[in-house]
Amino acid sequence: MLRNTLAAVFISLITFSASAQKKRSQPIPVQTDRQFWLTEMDKMCRPVLSALAHDSLRILMPKVVSNRSDNPESRTKVMYVEVLGRVLSGIAPWLQSEGGSTAEIALRDQYRAWTLQGMKHALDSTSKDFMRFDISGQQLVDASFIAYAFVRAPWLWEHLGANEKALLMKSIRSTRQFRPVFSNWLLFSAMNEVFIAQYGNDWDVMRVDYALRQLEQWYVGDGLYSDGVVYANDYYNSYVIHPFLATIVNVIGKKTNAYNAMADKIKKRNERYAVIQERSINTDGTFPAIGRSIIYRGAAFHHLADMAWRKALPAQLKPAQVRGALTAVIRKTLESPTTYKNGWLSIGLYGEQPDIADSYNNQGSMYLCTAIFLPLGLPETDPFWADPAMKWSAQQIWSGENFPNDHSADLR
Repeated sequence: MLRNTLAAVFISLITFSASAQKKRSQPIPVQTDRQFWLTEMDKMCRPVLSALAHDSLRILMPKVVSNRSDNPESRTKVMYVEVLGRVLSGIAPWLQSEGGSTAEIALRDQYRAWTLQGMKHALDSTSKDFMRFDISGQQLVDASFIAYAFVRAPWLWEHLGANEKALLMKSIRSTRQFRPVFSNWLLFSAMNEVFIAQYGNDWDVMRVDYALRQLEQWYVGDGLYSDGVVYANDYYNSYVIHPFLATIVNVIGKKTNAYNAMADKIKKRNERYAVIQERSINTDGTFPAIGRSIIYRGAAFHHLADMAWRKALPAQLKPAQVRGALTAVIRKTLESPTTYKNGWLSIGLYGEQPDIADSYNNQGSMYLCTAIFLPLGLPETDPFWADPAMKWSAQQIWSGENFPNDHSADLR
């Protein structure tokens, strides 16, 4: 009896071992860059848009502000419009796009449904997640990112209900009461007017004209602008200035030819700054942690991602090398085990680093990093996704490959 039992166990072990060996011998599916991006985007954005769609964003979203907050109460009040605008502006091109794998289409359909339902709650004064746009001047900033999302994704506007369209237009217009700081904030006022110009008729020409003319005065050379009267070595050329300028002149250029000459300059500066951005990404995806707002993580490359999505990269930057560089940034800035706390982004550049925050930062601020996901708006057949992997500049240089020199460009 014992002999039979041992024999049965032995045969069972052999069968299990053979089965396990067969499973090990089967190739493990390789995750593509696009699948990796979609996974990271979903992980980041799902808590925000799912909660808003269920009218529970205020309940679930942590009320976190910077350790050195200048006004904790006010920063907490405005964080909801802030997080909505920043999430939507980054994933808008993907929401606008069509096609992809069955899983991606299902995911996009889910996000579209969440976004439309979430906008209903955000604009309905009887909802728990109702969002006011007239609390403080910060709302001018936050509203502009919502406006930017709808400019980037006409699908959202087309599928928004008539009542929500009227309420959103009214909310964006309400921010005209706030005087922008004499800095990149001028572009926030202009972007709100671009939204009104694209979907309405009463846009304020002067707010757009003033922003464009003043930024021209602040151009300092080699593709870079000063953020106000004094130049600062930070990432605001990418966070705001270059992407906003490109969009503003592209949309307004359909209304008037008054800015054609300026648009040509902006295009050339866009290209030069894209080169600078790509070269600043190290072999491992790290980049210089300089200047304010560094907790925006991958948004430091908002401009490079925007250029890739708009298929506006200069000839010397191949889409596949930009994909590789941005993938490395996404991986590096999100790999820390403390990047998320209970599913929500923590304050920091690499994981949780609360002391790196600025006085105006809150729980919603970090979500500007969704801007790095803009190329998801390109179809998977586009060279950005379909071309074989390429080394980006830092990898080529630091592996000893011969490489073209770099030099400044006079683009005044």
